[in-house]
Amino acid sequence: MNTTTATTPSLDRRRLLGTSLLLPAFGALGLPARALAADTPQGAILRQLEAGREADIARLREWIALPSIAAENRNMPDGAQMMARLAREAGFESVEVVPTDGFPGIFGVMDNGAATTLGLYFMYDVKQFDPGEWSSPPLEGHIIAKPGWGQALVGRGAINQKGPQATLLAGLHAMRRAGIRPPVNLVLVAEGEEEIGSPHFKQLATHPKVLPALKQCAGIFIPACWQGPDGEVSINLGAKGVVELELIASGEAGAVVRSVTSIPATRPASIRRSGASFRRSRRW
Repeated sequence: MNTTTATTPSLDRRRLLGTSLLLPAFGALGLPARALAADTPQGAILRQLEAGREADIARLREWIALPSIAAENRNMPDGAQMMARLAREAGFESVEVVPTDGFPGIFGVMDNGAATTLGLYFMYDVKQFDPGEWSSPPLEGHIIAKPGWGQALVGRGAINQKGPQATLLAGLHAMRRAGIRPPVNLVLVAEGEEEIGSPHFKQLATHPKVLPALKQCAGIFIPACWQGPDGEVSINLGAKGVVELELIASGEAGAVVRSVTSIPATRPASIRRSGASFRRSRRW
């Protein structure tokens, strides 16, 4: 995603943005003493992150404890209201629950008086789960030892996507406590139907209040777990979506075999546009 425009803030401000919104992830690696002590905006944010660590973990645990599952119509109104509350608490203004023909979306803005605006995509729904298949209670957010990673919070949505989203929100909370405003304005759009293919996302994105705000964005950022155990960060330049297809095969005896396959289309757009066959999709 290229967010460079003629009005993009200076390099120092862009560095501050990149650091401040990703700083919470550094907590998993341990914050170095020199970074905490630094007399810089980054140092001030790091100190606030350290001070707010327990509150940030509690916020994520509370979110995990409320599973909003669109496929089961489970907790969807409560999930939307909680997403709206989390946005307000992080400093977003004019937060609204936006109705659609399906489950509602959330819209909010954060005007930081900046020349550039960045969009944020969130989702408040999660996949279904069977507690019997989990090594740790899926709605309790226990912190357990994970080989190769150290201590990790485990729960339904901890990776997809509440954990990454809660991390970004934690960064915004830390910046507010440090008295530092993000160097870009923010437009937040959150949906509750990502796990069922976003059938009504167009209604949310083209809402009369939402679309004009999105048109002001130089780009859109989607929080995700793209950071490895040693701190390296990868950037996914692909698109998202769902490919669902049905294959029916019948034998001479009249027996019919039916198979339904749903394939996440989280591949670069250039690949997804190539008209990949069912066989190629299976290799994914």
